[in-house]
Amino acid sequence: MPDIEPVVAVRFLSHSYGDHRALDKVSFSASGNEIFGFLGPNGSGKTTLFRILSTLIAPQYPDQAYLFGIDLATGRRNVRHRIGVVFQSPSLDKQLTAEENLRCHGHLFGLRGSDLAARIDHLLQRVGLSDRRHERVERFSGGMRRRVEIAKGLLNRPDLLLLDEPSTGLDPAARIDLWRLLGDIQKDNCTILLTTHLMDEADRCSRIAILDAGRLIAQGTPTDLKSQIRGDVLTLLVKEPATPAAVAAALKERLGLDAETLDRHVRLEHPAGAQLVPRIIEALPGLIDAVTVGPPTLQDVFVHLTRRAFARVE
Repeated sequence: MPDIEPVVAVRFLSHSYGDHRALDKVSFSASGNEIFGFLGPNGSGKTTLFRILSTLIAPQYPDQAYLFGIDLATGRRNVRHRIGVVFQSPSLDKQLTAEENLRCHGHLFGLRGSDLAARIDHLLQRVGLSDRRHERVERFSGGMRRRVEIAKGLLNRPDLLLLDEPSTGLDPAARIDLWRLLGDIQKDNCTILLTTHLMDEADRCSRIAILDAGRLIAQGTPTDLKSQIRGDVLTLLVKEPATPAAVAAALKERLGLDAETLDRHVRLEHPAGAQLVPRIIEALPGLIDAVTVGPPTLQDVFVHLTRRAFARVE
């Protein structure tokens, strides 16, 4: 490995469960002071990647995943004191107060006395819960509980914070508060890695990697990824009993436009989408219920790369 290492370095990482390949030659790196997001539907490999990077499971082969220059295949114990982890599933004891949850977590890291007390004071203030420190967590809203979870993840002052679907169960206001907090954490030169299936959440990341069926199909800044689509994206809602396949064929025959079908919709990309709408409506009378046109989103990037809709399968 080179003398100067990124915080996270993954190269050709593969992982299988029996005959199922969960990760297939995934490569990326993340440096300090950035928020790096993994975007993908369920089954894309995000969970397996998160479990490896959070040291829950070891890579199946050496020389594939490094944190701080340490090979996770052999040195997971050597990095755990430098990472903080916030899991998707709640890990708080609801019968304890916010302060008691943090104190118990601190004991797991060998923290005691005035040092632990000072850290708890600082973090509760930072997440805006100083005045609620003595209340049981069972009385907290979902957003407040998430803030306690993040405070737990920061208690050991990590260089790397990993979050699995951090906005799960949060209302829009709580999500805004969460991202304001993550921005503050980023300013402290803490690298943040998170998994998400939410497009607007991925848009807030410094860089993202898009995963699909265990493969990393694209990575870069949200702006760079969306620039792969040169123009507007038009989505046509097909009027029954017409079929999307028939509408797509009509677009090709009458206007020379290539389109793809997604459920009841027909989708196409064009440099001048707004000017194209009247021509489509005129050429396809009685076949279209509605037309939407706009700049590309990360959802469009996924469709552009995979030729299918981004769907979160429960």
